[in-house]
Amino acid sequence: MNLIYTTVRSAKRKKLTITVERDSSIIVQAPEHATDEAIDRVVQAKRQWLHAKLKEAPKYQARPHAPGKEVVNGESALYLGQEYPITLSVAEAKEIIFERGFVVPAQDQVQARKSLRDWYGQQAKDVILPRVSRFANELGVHVAQTSIVDDKLRWGACTAKGNIRLNWRLIKAPMPVIDYVVVHELAHLLESNHTLNFWSIVRAKVPGAEKSKAWLKAHGQLLEEEI
Repeated sequence: MNLIYTTVRSAKRKKLTITVERDSSIIVQAPEHATDEAIDRVVQAKRQWLHAKLKEAPKYQARPHAPGKEVVNGESALYLGQEYPITLSVAEAKEIIFERGFVVPAQDQVQARKSLRDWYGQQAKDVILPRVSRFANELGVHVAQTSIVDDKLRWGACTAKGNIRLNWRLIKAPMPVIDYVVVHELAHLLESNHTLNFWSIVRAKVPGAEKSKAWLKAHGQLLEEEI
């Protein structure tokens, strides 16, 4: 079976890395000077590993949103790994209030979902970004820029320029899972590939790394649902 992959070159990148995304696409990140022939040789050398990765069952299958899962009284939404009830408010408040549950201004579903999405985005900045600063300091690494992004393929990414990007949907996950993703990306500033040393760094900083990795594989789809 021929391997189809996408190459992304960067002047900042010194090493070539290969990743298999959640949608089974193969992404090769390479130094700007790397030739197509050199890149293909590396990919072909990894054929056995790549085919094994591609044969693995998808982490979760795409499926329609759960029936009845809407921003209405009696429903619930995830936050930091816990389900909290949704209550619609007829008060004049225009923003979501979180008090042991979500108090959402009564409005049409489109606007209600947008309000919840905006709230998640702000919470991701308030909760996750400080974790990046903390772990970066503990690992002794410099992060050029950290941002919360809308990415449907990755939970996080470390770019060749030293930027850390984290999916806003992580705010729905338990804090240990958030820490795992944060440290995983920061560790790439020390080890670009998933070497034994890379995993040693992650496990040393996040003792429950394997458990968190398994949680994402089993429950990641829940984070991708609208609410």
